[in-house]
Amino acid sequence: MAKSKPESGPVQGSVIKSGFMQRLNWQSWAGFVLSLLAGFSYLFVFVRWPITRDWPWVNLILFAIAMVLLFLGLRRTFKPDKRIFSKTFSSLAAVLGVLLLAGFLFVVFVAGRWLPASAAAPQVGQKAPDFTLTDSNNKPVTLAQLLAEPVNNKPPKALLLIFYRGYW
Repeated sequence: MAKSKPESGPVQGSVIKSGFMQRLNWQSWAGFVLSLLAGFSYLFVFVRWPITRDWPWVNLILFAIAMVLLFLGLRRTFKPDKRIFSKTFSSLAAVLGVLLLAGFLFVVFVAGRWLPASAAAPQVGQKAPDFTLTDSNNKPVTLAQLLAEPVNNKPPKALLLIFYRGYW
């Protein structure tokens, strides 16, 4: 009997890839990575715009997709033919994903309410309290000083304060 040479080419490559993909639980990996992306993208991307900062709908959608993937990965992992390593990783990934979701929900919806209210802040049209800030030459300037200095040889009637929260 002659030994046949092992097949090479696209058939063998697809067998190896499909075997690898069967062993790799891509749902658990994708769910874990997506939960990390959902949690950290809020801090680094979505907190910049009020539409995604005030109600983090994009992050909640990403977390929902991640939880579905983690659930499907867990379901696939706990079939009888799977190894203990994949069961451990999928369980750990699911627990970390759920903890990340719980932490995100706590920080955004619970801890955000603990911030003190600005009850003593001046309202629109109300006179601002006197304060001192440094100007662009690093010299102190008070609100009273700005209201007392003449502009075009006339005393100022009012002062417009603009608080710019830009990037420096």
